[in-house]
Amino acid sequence: MKENIILIGMPGAGKSTVGVVLAKKLGRGFVDSDLVIQERYGKLLHELIQENGVEGFWRIEEEVNASLSQKKCVIATGGSVIYGPKAMEHLRGIGTVVYLQLPCEEVAERLGDLDARGVTLKPGQTLKDLYRERTPLYEKYAHITITCSGKMLRQIVEETANAVARHVRRMQQEGEAK
Repeated sequence: MKENIILIGMPGAGKSTVGVVLAKKLGRGFVDSDLVIQERYGKLLHELIQENGVEGFWRIEEEVNASLSQKKCVIATGGSVIYGPKAMEHLRGIGTVVYLQLPCEEVAERLGDLDARGVTLKPGQTLKDLYRERTPLYEKYAHITITCSGKMLRQIVEETANAVARHVRRMQQEGEAK
């Protein structure tokens, strides 16, 4: 049964913040996959990116996310998780994937120093380039998209909880119809 809720989206979109509050609201566990990576490798994200390069980090991220086996959890992923097809198929298989969508300008305001945040930019790539590159991938893998612009945290959490409940009911009904 797909009983997890997986949050995807740009860095700064609020995946970890929304995830913690959503988990409390629904009485579920909470996992931040970036913290799982740091714990497993004993290094900060930006150190792993420096040592392994952007693509090397993506391989690490894909391997860790593809190995998650939580049950009844809210899982906040890193913004670049969508570059790992194996991880994304696994995550879609163990839960409902929710894209927290935020306009590029708001992402830039929230982020500040990109290197300190562990954002995987290729040489010469701007945040706007990254946003354009990732948006179609977030949309491809998401079961649900929640627009977060101009909304309070509790409103985003409420919308997410309701949308996931509707999605799960629909999937159960379709399963029963087969």
